[in-house]
Formats: sequence, structure tokens, C-alpha cells
Amino acid sequence: MKVVILAGGFGTRLSEYTKRIPKPMVKIGKIPILVHIINHYMNYGLNDFIIAGGYKYSIIKDYFKKKKIKKAKIEVVNTGLNSLTGRRLKLLNKRLTQTFMLTYGDGLSNINIKKLYNFHKKNKKDITVTAVHPPARFGELEIKGSLVKKFKEKPQLQKGWINGGFFVVEPSFLKLIDNKNEMLERNPINKATKKKSLAAYKHAGFWFCMDTLRDKVSLENMIKKKKVPWL
Repeated sequence: MKVVILAGGFGTRLSEYTKRIPKPMVKIGKIPILVHIINHYMNYGLNDFIIAGGYKYSIIKDYFKKKKIKKAKIEVVNTGLNSLTGRRLKLLNKRLTQTFMLTYGDGLSNINIKKLYNFHKKNKKDITVTAVHPPARFGELEIKGSLVKKFKEKPQLQKGWINGGFFVVEPSFLKLIDNKNEMLERNPINKATKKKSLAAYKHAGFWFCMDTLRDKVSLENMIKKKKVPWL
């Protein structure tokens, strides 16, 4: 089964690094976050990857030419500098003829890929999205009167679900993406919703998206403290 990783955006909120390299190549510990993602899928026996690049995609291509990952087949495709996520996926149409995995090049999780896949197949939908609780940006206080009863430093929020990536997709979903430049998360996903062909796999475990320098530092601190939930 193929795994598509969207890795073509500009990553402007992490400009401290992305002026020089694409965001998926920003290192967490000793390796790029993109390699962490690839390793997670490989832990579940998936080794056929398509990297949908764009901004500075040649840096990604050169990296995997020099540093081979054992048993992994990695194809880096230039899907356009200004392409939105839907357009990037549509351009891979001919390569995606069977059920495939899809995720973003900046999100880490300890999600069980096998359980996700089985859930998708059981529900028989065009696409399954992993729903996650976002991590809080600030400490959470439980207050009674003027007294703090409980303090949680940056907990995982338990209310509300958001798109955490880690999709499972049928080729039929690609027909819902127009040929124009559009975001996967808007019109195509809305079409699937109206068709009642979008399922949500609820993952209450670890999930973290590296959007900013602060996020990168948080992930680095997890590695330093040897608290690495995605490994």
C-alpha cells in the first residue's frame, strides 16, 4: 500500500528554518520530522512512499538520494510551488489506483496504523480522517473560588475533535477533487461529507503538529527527556 505525504507548503510560520529548507526537512532530534513520519508507517510494514513536494522540493529529493532508508521505496514528486493540498493529491492520480494512506509532512502521532486501516475498511467509505484532540497551548487551571484545585501544564484537550491527518483513502475519492487549484480540506472533503462517505477514526492518544518554532522546541524537549510518544 502506498503512503502519500503532503510536503510542498511554504511553512511560513516556521520561517526561522523554512527560508532555507522545506518544513518537513526541519530536524527533530537528529533527523527531519519527515523521516520520523516515514519511520512510523514503516513500523506497521508500509514502505512505499510518495512525497508530494513543492517548495524547495529538490532538497527533499537530494536528501533521500544520499540517505537511503533500508527497505523503503521513496519517490519525491514535484507537485508545484503554489499548489494547494487538493491539487497536489490530484496530480498523483495515475499513481494511486488502490487504497492508500495520506498524511501531512509536519504531524507526529502514536496512532495505530493497522487499527486505522481496519476501521476504514470496515466502514467502507471513500475516505477516513483521523480525529484528534489538539494539545493546549497554555497550562489549564481548575479553580474553585480563588483557590487553584488543579494545574495541568499543556494538557491534551478532551473537548472537541480536529483533523489530525493520517487519512486512509480510496481512489474513488480523487474524483471529488476538481482540476482547479483547491484545498483538499474544503470542497473535496465537503463533497465526501455530503455523500456520507467520510468516516472519522477517533484517536485520543498522542498527536502533535509542528507549526511554529515553539512547537519544534516542544518536540525537541520530548526527545531530551526521552518522552517520545510517537516512537
